[in-house]
This record gives sequence, structure tokens and C-alpha cells, in this order.
Amino acid sequence: MSVILLSEYIPNDCDLENSLVDSFPIVTCKGRNRKAKVAREIVDKGYCSTKNMFYYGLKLHLLGFRRKGKIPFPEMLSISAASENDLKVFQHDFDPHILNKTIFADKIYNDADFFDNREMTQNYQILTPVKLLKGESEILRLRDAAANDLFSAAVSSVRQPVESFFNWINEKTNLQKACKVRSTLGLLVFVFAKIAAAFIFLIF
Repeated sequence: MSVILLSEYIPNDCDLENSLVDSFPIVTCKGRNRKAKVAREIVDKGYCSTKNMFYYGLKLHLLGFRRKGKIPFPEMLSISAASENDLKVFQHDFDPHILNKTIFADKIYNDADFFDNREMTQNYQILTPVKLLKGESEILRLRDAAANDLFSAAVSSVRQPVESFFNWINEKTNLQKACKVRSTLGLLVFVFAKIAAAFIFLIF
């Protein structure tokens, strides 16, 4: 499920030509051997690498306008089950609506085959840290290492505020901790109420 956000609330300092993308876990229970007890129609098991955490729940996916020196402003949001691949969610929910921009993302969004023609068809490109190619020779890897490291560091630096956004939304609303919900409807109400509350903080 996804939503495109209302354009009249976009702050004047948003960079409409540059956006950041990432995802955030919404946890109903966590632990490698735990089993989901609620909302099993919409949650499943996932793994959050940044927190080294197995969990049951959902993921919040964000495409946000870059704001220099500030957290990004949401452009599109999507909710998926925890196991859904971030790239697949991006391709299905975000890609059809994107035009005329550069997007900064993590390595998981690296898919040259998919994005190769986007610059021609939708005038956008996605930049990710350099992903090592399987079978690449050691000589080529070492030759390109310095340039690749600089490029990867630059992309990571630009996209870092999206992580700050998720820290901010969790601090304001405690969105990540959904362990007290008792039904599918309760989880959906919990998630969208928290997102609505976050927008009130952002806009007003």
C-alpha cells in the first residue's frame, strides 16, 4: 500500500530535483525464533541489517525530498510486509510516479538492468554506493578502488539524513514499537495514526 503526499505542504527549502529513499522496520515482535501472533494477514518475518535484528512486522518505505542540513520531507510513502525486498517495493510503488530527478539510495537499490533506461524514459537516475561485481579481477578492483570509495562515501553522505528522518519519526511517535497491538485493524490504525502525527510535527 502506498500514498503520494500532498504537494501544497512541501516546504520551500525542498530540493525537488534530488530525493532520498530508504526503509524502516515496524516491529510487532522480534527475535530469530519468535512467531507472529497478531496481524498475520499483513506481517511476516524480516531482517533489519542496520540493527542486526530479526523481527515480525511491517516496513515503512520513504521517498523524500532532500533538504540541505535538515531531514528530508516525505514525497511518497509505502507500507509492506517485513520480508518485502526494498528494491521491489521501489519498483512497484515509487518508480511509476518518478520524473526528472536524482535519487540517492543504499546498495540494495543497485540494479543497473532496471535503472539503465530510466534516464531516457523518465529522466531520473538512482545513485548508490558502488557494489562489487562478482568475478571482477583483483587488478580491476584495485585500479578503481579509490574512485569507487570516494563516490560511495559521497552518496552515503547525501543519503544519511534519511536515517535521521527515521530516528526523528520514531523519537516523536514511537512508530517502530508496535508490540502492543492486538489485531490487523489495530496495527493499521497504529501505523497511520503515527504517520499522521509525524506530519503534524513536520508541517506545523
